[in-house]
Amino acid sequence: MLKKLITKFNAKSLYHLTIIFLIFALSGSGSLLIASPIFTALNLKELIDFYPLYLLVRIILFIPLYQILLIIIATVFGEFKYFWNFEKKFFKRLKLMK
Repeated sequence: MLKKLITKFNAKSLYHLTIIFLIFALSGSGSLLIASPIFTALNLKELIDFYPLYLLVRIILFIPLYQILLIIIATVFGEFKYFWNFEKKFFKRLKLMK
């Protein structure tokens, strides 16, 4: 099972896979911690009364924050190239990059 994960994530070893998962975990948690005060400062709840629209706007604003934080944390761990390729693949799927 671990070999499948290593292959799927193009990791060099189990240690590398662990670092990749750690970066994803820190990026997700960190972006949630950072996003909350930003959304509070923007006062989105007061601006948008319709809750489904509020959630949609939050998600749309959250995604770029997560992507930026992912690259920053990956750089700190020395995995910029790996995660930059990941980002390019993500943007290609969104048709934002060629």
